[in-house]
Amino acid sequence: MRQAEGGSARLDLTGVYFSITAPSPFPATLQPHLLVLLRCPPDHQGFAALEVTFHADGQSLDVRNVQPVNVEPGKFGYNLVQATLEVAEPSTVEAHCRIDGGPATKVPLTILQP
Repeated sequence: MRQAEGGSARLDLTGVYFSITAPSPFPATLQPHLLVLLRCPPDHQGFAALEVTFHADGQSLDVRNVQPVNVEPGKFGYNLVQATLEVAEPSTVEAHCRIDGGPATKVPLTILQP
């Protein structure tokens, strides 16, 4: 993240992916990184809880990450989430991201055969 000319913010993303080849034959263990972009409304105090749960085929993987977030009102921020996922076969894993128990934003990661 960097500030550009005129005070505008820039977020340069490299290495972003929505699918990955399993690192070994299945079952495989993965440790993907998820960058969650956050926007704080101007009338909010800026403190909240970010909860990310992971699901495959409509079932919970029993992997959960909860962390406090602090974003200045009216601004953007980001948090990094890392999880250890045990995957039995090629599939799509969804990260369900929620702020303070609100509606989930779902982010898919397709895991391919090695």
